[in-house]
Amino acid sequence: QVQLVESGGGLVQPGGSLRLSCAASGSVSNIYLMNWYRQAPGKQRELVAGLTSLGSTNYADSVKGRFTISRDNAKKMVYLQMNSLKPEDTAVYYCNVMVIGNRDYWGKGTLVTVSS
Repeated sequence: QVQLVESGGGLVQPGGSLRLSCAASGSVSNIYLMNWYRQAPGKQRELVAGLTSLGSTNYADSVKGRFTISRDNAKKMVYLQMNSLKPEDTAVYYCNVMVIGNRDYWGKGTLVTVSS
């Protein structure tokens, strides 16, 4: 079992920055893939960024060059640094991890609102 708790969401003006955090607890040694997803009102949940245990990353085209996923193994944290935010980045952001055995876990999400 893995428990995930996101934080760091809020209201930010267009062009601003936010850093989302995801605190993991439980069987974290079994995690091999960490992701951030988002779901905007009326839209399907989409993958924003992914980070493997070997350090490989991937990003949605819409956030490339603006968002960065990272982790701190010692603190059991995953981060999403979001720069140059746009109104279309407004969504609930979810932390997701995959563990050995191909089971995945989700946090409850944190709301990001980009508006002037």
